[in-house]
Amino acid sequence: MATKENFVDEVFVNVTSGDGGDGKVSMRREKFEPMGGPDGGDGGRGGDVVLVADENLRTLLDFRHRREIKADRGQDGGTRDKKGASGKHIEIRVPVGTEVYDEQGDEGDVPVVDLVVRDQAHTICTGGRGGLGNARFKNSTRQAPRFAQPGKPGESRKLRFTLKLLADAAFVGFPNAGKSTLLRRISNARPRVGSYPFTTLVPSLGVVERGEQRIVAADIPGLIEGASDGAGLGDRFLRHIERTRVIVHLLDCGAMLAEERNLLADYDVIRRELARYQEDLAERPEIVVLNKVDVLHEGPNGYGIEAIEDALHERGLKPLRISGATGGGCTELISAMFEGVDAAKAAEASEAVAKSESSK
Repeated sequence: MATKENFVDEVFVNVTSGDGGDGKVSMRREKFEPMGGPDGGDGGRGGDVVLVADENLRTLLDFRHRREIKADRGQDGGTRDKKGASGKHIEIRVPVGTEVYDEQGDEGDVPVVDLVVRDQAHTICTGGRGGLGNARFKNSTRQAPRFAQPGKPGESRKLRFTLKLLADAAFVGFPNAGKSTLLRRISNARPRVGSYPFTTLVPSLGVVERGEQRIVAADIPGLIEGASDGAGLGDRFLRHIERTRVIVHLLDCGAMLAEERNLLADYDVIRRELARYQEDLAERPEIVVLNKVDVLHEGPNGYGIEAIEDALHERGLKPLRISGATGGGCTELISAMFEGVDAAKAAEASEAVAKSESSK
């Protein structure tokens, strides 16, 4: 289970590829040829720095105390035209969903690569070229050159890694709306749960299964008004919704009963924060869920739940009644999630085909 201490979604790292090895200055010394020609070999190439997307990683924690990364230098050239060995490449493994920015751009952050595919690799710094040995400089007028080239220096870059989780569906809502309990109920995830606000301090991922099908769901920490401006670290949490295909919006029926909260007002607050953070998020497919309905069964008309449903129906929404605690309604929710994700994938495929056709 990820905790606040081990879930890190943004780091700064300085990376440098290896310098090229120096060319060698050497003259051949044979028993019967004391003044032989030049035989200095070339220096080896410096090692590259390569980024690799690793599906087994979920955090950038490893880089909290690993801020300087440098590949090996190429070996110098040797005698008898021996070329120096190339420096060993270094792989930097990061979670799938990591965006990489160059911090040294003239206009601030410059996007470099978005690592969104398993095992996707990108060479971020190329090793320096090895210097030429003196054997390379022999010609008809210069039979015994006594100089060689130094190796070229490696490249250096100051990078920012920003992790945006890749999930098919994301649970959003106010703190204590029951998102973590629901994720535990329908997936293999085991996030911390509690009866107090802000129990969830970092996003959690879980795999939801239906027969042979699988989707990934994310429990996003509770959002509050002003989240898009950073209130409650909301802007950091919202970045993890950017790639999701379907938003599952939880409304807390327990809060309606215990705190006399207006669920329609809560709904509008979250929708407004999504739109303010990124306009596209407000247009993402959405499943509205009335959670904790098990606490309402004793009240007349479910303590006004029908009125909430009617108001949502008037907005063209079809809310689902569920209880993450008891599991009631979760089968219907899982079906709705798979249908929403399948529809989103089909739309993405159609858009890709349309773009391909238009580019011909």
